[in-house]
Amino acid sequence: MNDENDQRLTRRRFYKAEQEAGFVEQHPHTTPQTQSPSYRLAFRDTEFLLREELRPVRFQLELLKCEMLLEEAGIGSTLVVYGSSRIPAPEMAEAALAVPTTPERKAIVERLVAKSKYYEECRRLARLASERAIVEDGMRQFVICSGGGPAIMEAANRGAAEAGAESIGLNIVLPHEQSPNAFVTPDLSFQFHYFALRKMHFLLRARAVAVFPGGFGTLDEFMELLTLVQTGKMKPLPILLFGENYWRRVINFEEMAAEGVINIEDLDLFHWVETAEQAWNHIVSFYGLD
Repeated sequence: MNDENDQRLTRRRFYKAEQEAGFVEQHPHTTPQTQSPSYRLAFRDTEFLLREELRPVRFQLELLKCEMLLEEAGIGSTLVVYGSSRIPAPEMAEAALAVPTTPERKAIVERLVAKSKYYEECRRLARLASERAIVEDGMRQFVICSGGGPAIMEAANRGAAEAGAESIGLNIVLPHEQSPNAFVTPDLSFQFHYFALRKMHFLLRARAVAVFPGGFGTLDEFMELLTLVQTGKMKPLPILLFGENYWRRVINFEEMAAEGVINIEDLDLFHWVETAEQAWNHIVSFYGLD
């Protein structure tokens, strides 16, 4: 068998989907039949893909796209950051306080501004983890991953960018306008329709999670994470809770144990920290890193 025949035997027997789609574009036919939506290639038919019955397919697409691109980018594991989208960066604090408002609202703004220290701690933690640039089995480890939005999420991506490292942003489509913060690596910026698939991607590669003061969204992600570890659905990992004073005022963890709805041992699922160094040292100790 000569080399030419040998080469032919290894070729694909079918055209790729993108080639088939190109044939349609190169040789358009305008007839009543070809103009009907039924004639469109199914994978090029947006109206069809958005039908109610196609929800399972859309689930799979959101799972696959992010998974495949992160794998191709060499992302082995992540350090995930959860936190409020309202806590301002320290440089924005003065401007936030200068906005005319009611005394009640001003008091709220002052409390948010007081939490801007966590923006800086998040930024420092992301920079610290990114500067270590751990590589294992050819894959990058503890890559910073945030929700891709403003405030605490921005701080995470910003810290990684300042260390010259790439970082991930998992954004979500919301009724009000939202776009990724400027520090997310463009090729690692993802947009999700389904909260469930976004939350799954937060944790699929997570080797540590830093939780900063936040609202319903942060609580949702934090509590789901605790539940997964508590029930044994997920292996234990460092869960670093920043802002003990804040969290103890909004959630009485000890009282939950006293009421018997959780075990006293469940309070050891997370670790209190206040600084980036404390958080990173706990991660290093947990995994026995150099």
